[in-house]
Amino acid sequence: MSWSSGKDSAWALHAVRQRGDVDVVALLTTFNSEFDRVSMHGVRRALVEMQAQRTGLPVWSVDLPSPCTNDEYEQRMAEVMDRAQHAGIASIVFGDLFLEDVRAYRTERLAGTGIEPTFPIWCGTKGTRNLAHEMIDGGLRTVIATIDSRQLDPSFVGRIFDSDLLNDLPTGVDPLGENGEFHTFCYDAPIFDHPIDYTIGNIVDRDEFSYVDLLAT
Repeated sequence: MSWSSGKDSAWALHAVRQRGDVDVVALLTTFNSEFDRVSMHGVRRALVEMQAQRTGLPVWSVDLPSPCTNDEYEQRMAEVMDRAQHAGIASIVFGDLFLEDVRAYRTERLAGTGIEPTFPIWCGTKGTRNLAHEMIDGGLRTVIATIDSRQLDPSFVGRIFDSDLLNDLPTGVDPLGENGEFHTFCYDAPIFDHPIDYTIGNIVDRDEFSYVDLLAT
């Protein structure tokens, strides 16, 4: 399971567990090795480990340098895919929603590895609002951890992902942030045996992104 710590990967894991035809054995997460946080989301490694405990799955960590070239990224991902092959893993689950170029890239990079990509919550560009409400109504609880300030006002960082937030999002912002407008941290879900308690720490602006430091309590 490609695990970002956010809502889409959490809901994708819930979807395949509900479907029952995929036995997920691990959460695969990339970390920025300089900051010891999830790449893009900025979530602390300790919080991902708490998520993993609540799902009953181990974390397969891929530590990336900062900055990280695409060649370096692909090399490290190839290494972990080789590990997956030797472990008898047949597929990797992604929480992608509608970005065709991302889906094509994943499919291309996995070609010839014996590992198939799976996209259980793919919904198309017109399906994200319905899926967002399905997540919320289904018990997914997340908080916005990162904002791309070029696409969304930084005041949204740290807000709970709920119906009020969906109503407040400006026109043109995808309800699930699939264009990179925002990223989330999942603190409760049907796949967790109990919620994660956290507090809101400092907000940091870096390279046109706003990050809220989420701290376990």
